[in-house]
Amino acid sequence: MLEYSLIHEADDRLKKRVRRTELIHSHYFTEKIGTQVFLKCENLQRTGSFKIRGALNFMTAQPRIRLEKGVITASAGNHAQGVAFSADLLGVKAVVFMPESTPPQKVFATRDYGAEVVLTGKNFDEAYAAALLTQKETGALFVHPFDDPLVMAGQGTIGLEILQQLPDVDNILVPIGGGGLIAGIASAIKETRPRVRIIGVESVAAPSMHASLHRGAIADTPIKVTLADGIAVKKVGKNTFPIIRDLVDEVVLVEEEEIAQAIVSLLERSKLLVEGAGAVTLAALLNGKVDALTGKTVCLLSGGNIDVKTISIVVERGLLAAGRYLKLKVELDDVPGSLARLSADIAATNANISLITHDRRSKALPIGKTEVLLELETRGFEHIRETVEYLDKRGYGLEVLK
Repeated sequence: MLEYSLIHEADDRLKKRVRRTELIHSHYFTEKIGTQVFLKCENLQRTGSFKIRGALNFMTAQPRIRLEKGVITASAGNHAQGVAFSADLLGVKAVVFMPESTPPQKVFATRDYGAEVVLTGKNFDEAYAAALLTQKETGALFVHPFDDPLVMAGQGTIGLEILQQLPDVDNILVPIGGGGLIAGIASAIKETRPRVRIIGVESVAAPSMHASLHRGAIADTPIKVTLADGIAVKKVGKNTFPIIRDLVDEVVLVEEEEIAQAIVSLLERSKLLVEGAGAVTLAALLNGKVDALTGKTVCLLSGGNIDVKTISIVVERGLLAAGRYLKLKVELDDVPGSLARLSADIAATNANISLITHDRRSKALPIGKTEVLLELETRGFEHIRETVEYLDKRGYGLEVLK
């Protein structure tokens, strides 16, 4: 178990160095889900995520002599920024190993804090292995992203804040990657409020903790590409696993489309920019992943470091998942007026054309035919059904695209 005193010591170290992030009551999500929903906004934290807490607590707890050769770490992005910021604050060198697929925004931000970035490996685990090899060669101090008591204690200060901000909290949903965040929070909460329900959330594409708990031991789990790249690890921590096994009430999984929809919902309804890993908790709530949920519920939004390119992709996927976007392929007679008639029929359904592509040169088309690709703004799945049925009755040969 993680010693409760370590979390309070971390709280004392971090009080004047990190932001005490807001706990926002969401009227919209409360009405939508039917239970009181609060958003713990670690996406507003300095460096854009909770990771600064663990990294800074670990490094400020070290004797100065241990920092003389600098620090080294591996990260999918957020821990990297936490370590880089902390190293800059303490005036020590930092080297950060990151997967080659790390979003550019996270790479640039880490370099901006003064760290040396080494891009290597297809995923976090390969970058982690490379960092350990370099650490042995240089003697730099390794700052583990999750599997260290001081790192877990730093993350656990979020739990203390939640209890101060909402003493009668009933449920807390927390993202899970390697497990340091939820291990720290569960240790902080369960010490004094054992009846609070702690629910971990992972992506279906990276279900390492879910698989390990099901197996009863740490499992080396294959992972796929996911919007929640910040919590995509193949193997959870040997120190975090027993804490989560004993203190966390359950772990649930969410799909990629559900994550995208949650990101869009947070943007539209709460004006909060949250990355995929940070949005998994709300995704679980919105899609009924937690059974028999009642009482005051906190969704931890763990980070907001998402790059512009990913935002554009996520918004499109989120709109598709919410029935707000419809893609169609329509085959028309290649005669004057056909496209105008199609546009008028779409207008009659009250769908709005956002993009249209007209192609009469495809070899796959019969002579005398033309192909039109349409992207339509719609008002939900019922409107999509009505639009498709109307166009079908008007005699169009159409295909709904995914």
